[in-house]
Amino acid sequence: MLADWGLKSGETFSAQRAIDWFAEHYPKLKAGSIHAHLVQASTNDRSRLHHPATNVSDDLLFKVGSREYRRFEPTTDPAPLHQAPKVQIANANGKVISVTEEEDDAGVAIDAALAGSSQFALEKDLQRYLADNLQLIEPGLTLFQDEEITGFEYPAGGGRRIDILAKDRSGGFVVLELKVEKGYDRVVGQLLRYVNWVRKELAEPGQRVRGIIVCRSMSEDLILACSGIKDVELFEYRLQVTVSKVPLLELP
Repeated sequence: MLADWGLKSGETFSAQRAIDWFAEHYPKLKAGSIHAHLVQASTNDRSRLHHPATNVSDDLLFKVGSREYRRFEPTTDPAPLHQAPKVQIANANGKVISVTEEEDDAGVAIDAALAGSSQFALEKDLQRYLADNLQLIEPGLTLFQDEEITGFEYPAGGGRRIDILAKDRSGGFVVLELKVEKGYDRVVGQLLRYVNWVRKELAEPGQRVRGIIVCRSMSEDLILACSGIKDVELFEYRLQVTVSKVPLLELP
């Protein structure tokens, strides 16, 4: 696309122009996928850090505004973002933990790191574990893959990210919204927004899209709010640690 356009230095383009170009040349690509690739290619977009496959070959664009981009200028633009900065905090046991700074839910990661051992310390830990073990939620559930972009922290427009975007054994989309601690009724709004975004931007006509909320525990308000909503399921997780004694060697 960039080669076809031959943009001059400093010349900008909108995300919609990119979507229109792909609609003409690659009509099978969905708008949501194009947005995801624009994020990954933008050197100053923090959301690109959630794509583990991002490397220097993706340093193509510089985001200048909401859905507005230009070519990346390596001699004048800031260095591309390739790794999220971390802060050091101490947990309840005094152990120092490195925590990645996040733009969303300010302070939640640090608060969660101080939590007890019956739950994941960080929401990112819960995300990574479930992304690698989706079969625990449902047999046949797999992480969505769009070329090198995965369904882990999938960009959903406006700087928002889906915690986990998966596909079921029937080919339908499954949106997972995670809360490392207790889930409240406001989570439903987040989930339904992402479900409908996937229906609009990624799903084919008639393709099923459903949502799952995973929390350490569910509030009664959340359970009530989800009652009667089609294609929304609730899951609670538990961590368990077992200790086994190892017999010592009998020395002569």
